[in-house]
Amino acid sequence: MHFRILGPLDVVHEGSSVPLGGLHQRTSLAYLLLHANKVVATSKLVDAVWRHQGPPTARKMLHNAIGGIREMLAASRIPDEQVALVTRNPGYLLRVDPNLVDLHRFNQLVRSARAWRAARAWAAAAAVLREAMALWRGPVLADLVEAGIEWPDLSAIRNARLSAFEDQMDAELAIGRHHDVIGQLEWELTCDPMRERICGQLMIALYRSGRQADALRVYQHTRRTLVEQMGLDPSPELRQLQQSILDHDMTPVDASR
Repeated sequence: MHFRILGPLDVVHEGSSVPLGGLHQRTSLAYLLLHANKVVATSKLVDAVWRHQGPPTARKMLHNAIGGIREMLAASRIPDEQVALVTRNPGYLLRVDPNLVDLHRFNQLVRSARAWRAARAWAAAAAVLREAMALWRGPVLADLVEAGIEWPDLSAIRNARLSAFEDQMDAELAIGRHHDVIGQLEWELTCDPMRERICGQLMIALYRSGRQADALRVYQHTRRTLVEQMGLDPSPELRQLQQSILDHDMTPVDASR
């Protein structure tokens, strides 16, 4: 059994997705997965599931949702040493082998890639980060977010994904794959047009692909967005990159720094 939260919530057993019940059951499972191997107080779980607006019967409904999760686990006949949902004062504990959760695997791979990065082993770092990014099937818990769920944990995971993506792009540029990453960088910058690190990476990729004018247009678009939305100019590093491109002097520019 594998638990996937990097995208819509999905539980896969023997190659097939397992039915997860209604919204309360899926939301409870997702929150317990985010806090796997830690005790979650009943009150906190109620607040997470009902967004601090639980009805008088919320605890009873949560008890039913927990029962549904236990039935799902029991039907799959997963050994307790791999996955077990237990009552533990003051709430519940989802005990799970971390290797069965895609978020844990993602974090493991990112840590490994950063060790390669620190050693300036760019090809190895790029390969590991590609594997990490391939775990993502869409926005974290996309189906529950669509239903109105928004927890602080999700923002932190989104930021971790974006940081890992930027690290991957540094590594890809360091090994000369500037042609291959332009599309990915353009998409990410469209999603977050004020992300200066991605802007700089895209400028470098375009310039190295012989597209100086396009690289400068990317800078101007980001600068305009920053000024209009934040009242800020680009960072000194991004301005220096623009000047280097204007001067056709990219010798000191190293996206991996």
